[in-house]
Amino acid sequence: MNKAITEGLVLMPPPFVDGLDVWSSENGTLGSATYDNSANAAFVPTDQDFAGCLELLKTQTTQKLRWMGQTPLLPGCYLRIRTKVKALAGALPSVRIAGYPMLANDTHASGYVEVGPTKVIENYGEIVEIEAIVGTGERGGVDMVWGPDVDYAHFGLDLTGSNGGVVRVEDFIIEDITAAFLRDMMDWVDVRDFGAKGDGVTDDKAAFEAADDAANGRSVLVGAGTYKIGSNLTIDNAIRFEGTVTMADNVRLSLIRNFDLPTYIDAFGDEVLAFKKAFQALLNYTDHDALDMGGRRIELDRPIDMQGAVDNHSSFLIRRVIRNGQFYAIDSPHWDPDVVSSTGSYNAANPYQMTNVANIANIQPGSLVTGNGVGREVYVQYVNVGAGSLTLSQPLYGPAASQSYTFTRFKYMLDFSGFTQINRMTISNVEFQNNGSSSTLLLSPTGENFIVQDCFVIKPSHRGITSPGRGCQDLHIDRTQFISDEQSTPATDRISVAFNVNANDAKIRDNRFQRMGLTGVMHGESHLIVGNHWFQGDEVTDGPRVAGMVFTYENVSTVMIGNYIDNCFIEWTNEHDENPDYASEFSFGGLTITGNVFRAMDVASWSNFLVIKPYGAGHSISDLHVNNNTFKSIQGNIDRIEAVDDSIAPLDYWRTRNVTFEGNTFAGVTQRTVSPVTLEFEQNTDATTWTMDPSAYLPFGGNARTVTSVVAKGDILNGVGDKVHQQPSTVPNAGTQFKYVQLKWPEAVRGKVLVTLRVDNPI
Repeated sequence: MNKAITEGLVLMPPPFVDGLDVWSSENGTLGSATYDNSANAAFVPTDQDFAGCLELLKTQTTQKLRWMGQTPLLPGCYLRIRTKVKALAGALPSVRIAGYPMLANDTHASGYVEVGPTKVIENYGEIVEIEAIVGTGERGGVDMVWGPDVDYAHFGLDLTGSNGGVVRVEDFIIEDITAAFLRDMMDWVDVRDFGAKGDGVTDDKAAFEAADDAANGRSVLVGAGTYKIGSNLTIDNAIRFEGTVTMADNVRLSLIRNFDLPTYIDAFGDEVLAFKKAFQALLNYTDHDALDMGGRRIELDRPIDMQGAVDNHSSFLIRRVIRNGQFYAIDSPHWDPDVVSSTGSYNAANPYQMTNVANIANIQPGSLVTGNGVGREVYVQYVNVGAGSLTLSQPLYGPAASQSYTFTRFKYMLDFSGFTQINRMTISNVEFQNNGSSSTLLLSPTGENFIVQDCFVIKPSHRGITSPGRGCQDLHIDRTQFISDEQSTPATDRISVAFNVNANDAKIRDNRFQRMGLTGVMHGESHLIVGNHWFQGDEVTDGPRVAGMVFTYENVSTVMIGNYIDNCFIEWTNEHDENPDYASEFSFGGLTITGNVFRAMDVASWSNFLVIKPYGAGHSISDLHVNNNTFKSIQGNIDRIEAVDDSIAPLDYWRTRNVTFEGNTFAGVTQRTVSPVTLEFEQNTDATTWTMDPSAYLPFGGNARTVTSVVAKGDILNGVGDKVHQQPSTVPNAGTQFKYVQLKWPEAVRGKVLVTLRVDNPI
């Protein structure tokens, strides 16, 4: 780079032959004394060594010679000032290049070195070459380092030492030698050329900004060193780091052209700090919607407080993406859960509050709540230490008015719980290697449309994705694998949970859940569960199976389609209901299970694929459709596919409505479940009342509530062998347990009929 060429800058002083009126005997500023017609200076037109030159008699302690022209000094430029001097007579002086730096307002730029190296003239007639390099960067070989505030200078030389000596001075040469300090391609600017110190103490922000302004499409180079940045900095051009930067936690670095994790790692020299700073910038600069991790792995020995990294946002509602990288947990005590036991009071009239909580200052938001009468996956949303109360993610179904609880705070790789609300956060193509040490993601207490897609959640210690409140509204989990750390543990002893949902509209699609303790615990409604494979088997011979997907809201309005449900069952409860007894609200209903593959292998014969467990009395089933699924058990049959767990309360079968089990296939299932079901019944002796027991086919042990058709198969004959053409009347819900269907004929008859009946009432 040569600014004299590229920008037409005038650097060179005129030769002495043009006159001495532009050569000052002071600092070169306008109005200073010149050597024109001076008694101690004259132009010599012919010198055997210099041709035309200036002859000067030293009469002052420091004899100054300055060109009064303004030599511009640009950030990033390096100028070399040189000339030749020889002594003719008198005392032999010392000589040095000198300059007088000026600000743009034509005042002196004080505080800088203004002279170059001194050379002593030792012999008369000896030609001494002197030079000095001036520039804005503190580099090796630069004699006068001036800051970017210097606009121009008056250059020349000083004679020092004894007076009375006569010297001759050759014409000055001032040249741009910036290329000597830059690499060959010259497609970048160095922050050191703009005054950056890189000493870890001086605030180098202004130098970074000046370099960025000068780059103009080229890249900015941060050379070796540690550069302190005292306030928020945005770099618009591409940037490369050989050195590192240091800044306070609340100071942001926004890299517009290199917004990716590898560049931030280069900038900060620490992967975890770099990720925090990049995430901080992601939430503070609207031109970037995604942080690309560049395939880098970040090793963590403790959780990352995502809100703590940002500091200036307590909520964030705009789409942002973290993608393409890996988090790797290192075994550390910082991953150990914090466990607190405490007493608290609960009143179902205020279902999301726990009051009079002892030891409350030690209970953390995001803690799992366990205790008598507490359903699965209930978390602490907020802690009010002053009031001694907690806000819960779900109501409690049956605790004592005051009792002891356990609060367990798991440790998550990425902890978003410090935000009050996060919307539209996407994590894509990220691998979480928990290594049995850490849990994975903790969502914010409120929010919507958090998306986890194309990720791997490998060996979480306790939890995969946890919602401590309603930050799971419209949660998307797509094409993600969850691989348990409990592969060899019997299913009944596992503790891990892949995810939970407290709000509505979750989309769980095309995922694979491998041997977790529970796949999902889902409250709310209007969920889509499509194309997933979850399997929870073990190596226990004829072993019991546990729930895979758990619904904790009665009327779920949910579709499950095209899933592979392997060695586990769907459990449907109302354990998150503060008043679990039925009281005119919606009861169990709104679930469609269609086109799924259910599979079991080497399981206890009493295992099922669908279990309803009421946590209160009076509940019933309506609007449940289990159609066109495949149920298969190998290495031993199971008795049937569905059951009611009435350990707390039974179902009310008299209110069963709109329930169908149709088009399913069964293999290795002793008793098929079908409703409506068409059965053949044969009466071999004459009778006016035919009684049939279809109860084994009916779902959940329900009543034979409706007969939709009776069709004779062959002739119906009376006692004398005559054909009887009258139709019978039907009596459903017959028998002491209401499981039978009776056909009432006008006379005693015998024969065979096809009867179609249902477990529900017509709509």
